[in-house]
Amino acid sequence: MRKITGTQILAFLALLAVAAAAALATTQWLLGRLPLGDFRGVVMSVAAVVLLYCYAVAVYRLFLRAFPLLPGEIAPGSRQESVYHVYILFFLMLFYPVIRSGILPTPLGRTFYLALGARLGSNTYSQGIIHDPPFVEIGADSVVGQSALLVPHVIEGSRLAHFPIRIGNRVTIGANTVVLSDVEIGDDAVVACGSVVPKGTRIASGETWGGVPAKCLRKGRTDVERAA
Repeated sequence: MRKITGTQILAFLALLAVAAAAALATTQWLLGRLPLGDFRGVVMSVAAVVLLYCYAVAVYRLFLRAFPLLPGEIAPGSRQESVYHVYILFFLMLFYPVIRSGILPTPLGRTFYLALGARLGSNTYSQGIIHDPPFVEIGADSVVGQSALLVPHVIEGSRLAHFPIRIGNRVTIGANTVVLSDVEIGDDAVVACGSVVPKGTRIASGETWGGVPAKCLRKGRTDVERAA
């Protein structure tokens, strides 16, 4: 685990201050003159928190657009390390608590992940946790089961890196499964509940995998079997 420096913390706090100021100003502009009665404080506070997250997501995305976080190894003391530490502070302080709490209904969770940079096809939902959403791509009609983890980062001692996870269409990731970095899963594949898919694994279309570590339990169906 790399140490986050004071300069990186200050950079994050400055960005957060921009989001907070915008949230407070917008709350006052939208609700300040409304007759909210005895619930005024509650309504204003809830609105400010919701707007804070909206503006924080916008600031986070603009930051990553200006300073992209690239896949691959992150060298100590590099610019990428500084970008990563500001990026991870957004997650540790703001986004991960919401994701981990499970407070968002699944459809809103999908929207939240899309806002954070995940690429999710139509009718694809996650009831698990997607770490580092910009490095996760899932096709259409797929599902990530309850309490599953998609982990595209590598943190091993002083080593720090990101390698994308790519998942195809109509894929089922079972509950409590862990999918590690640099994994590719083809269309129509199934990963059984409670499995651990090691780094760099390639799962072909239609295959069923399971176990710790996960291994192929059934090959994909042939064209003749599909036609039948």
